[in-house]
Amino acid sequence: MNRLARLFAIMRKELLQLGRDRLTFGMIVGIPSIMILLFGYAINNDVRDLKAAVADLADTHLSRQFVAQLEQTQVLNVHYSVSTPEQLEKLLRAGKISVGIHIPPDFDRRSIDANRTAAHLLVDGADPTIFGVANQLANFPLGFDSTETGKPPVRNLEIRPFYNPERRTAVNVVPGLIGVILTLTMILFTAVAIVREREHGNLELLINTPVSTTELMIGKVVPYIAIGLVQLALIVMFGKLLFDVPVRGGLLELYVGAAAFIAANLALGLLISTVARTQFQAMQMTFFLLLPSILLSGFVFPFDGMPPAAQLLGELLPNTHFIRITRGIMLRDASIVDVGNEIAVLAGFAVVALTLAILRFSRRLD
Repeated sequence: MNRLARLFAIMRKELLQLGRDRLTFGMIVGIPSIMILLFGYAINNDVRDLKAAVADLADTHLSRQFVAQLEQTQVLNVHYSVSTPEQLEKLLRAGKISVGIHIPPDFDRRSIDANRTAAHLLVDGADPTIFGVANQLANFPLGFDSTETGKPPVRNLEIRPFYNPERRTAVNVVPGLIGVILTLTMILFTAVAIVREREHGNLELLINTPVSTTELMIGKVVPYIAIGLVQLALIVMFGKLLFDVPVRGGLLELYVGAAAFIAANLALGLLISTVARTQFQAMQMTFFLLLPSILLSGFVFPFDGMPPAAQLLGELLPNTHFIRITRGIMLRDASIVDVGNEIAVLAGFAVVALTLAILRFSRRLD
């Protein structure tokens, strides 16, 4: 009986301690709730609403009807209308579209000729999922009445994959994996920084120095930026040597984007360290943020294919913008201008998160 009483006493004490630890209690409820929402809504192999552009050089009733039929599949969502195939390629390189629809001037004649390609789909082949969806459209019916031409329609589209014609998975995975690795390491390093100082008693020493809160926070961030850039170099080197992943753009542009991304994650880690009371809590919160950064960033599934609510949440994650930068520069030879908006978003995120961390930080031991 005494053993049973002691056992129940320990269990009661553990439950009381969990009840006082609001963060851990929140994780108990929050993690399964977030998981079911992420896996239920964000993970979707039935891709819809891929951003597309059309260059309709025929501009006939038949070609316009063809584009309308493509949109009715709900796979493509035409956002741009341009006048040349070169403009389609430019939009692909900038990452603004996933599929370009090129309709040649003699589309009407091609559409009834079984020996000729009726139209071309220019596809961002860096993502094998998008390429697979485009292949499904290759046999899409042209959707016009055969009485207009006197002959049945020919279902003949040519798929032109850009940036990864061999359809190698590593070419798509490695640039995205850079963001996942840096998200984990950078947030984790700094999330425990202030907490570790508090647990080891070093924060008391810092309080007695003339170091300001801003100086402390920036001093914690800057060394890890260099560490993050070293990690970037290692990942790019291994990706090139082991998996032959290309770096078609400039390394300087890649490092500029990475510096902004690393700063954003470090600032987020510092913000976490002002909330967490222990290193275990800091690690809990880090992994709590890691899964959305993988599932909602476009790393695993095409970003355009996710529901609007998931896309909105994904836009709030630094990894979403960094994956666009890495895949744009490494695979599509995008310039700093093409990814300038994403870099600006990351820089703004870093400033906001660092400001909040400074405002939340207390130089009191309690």
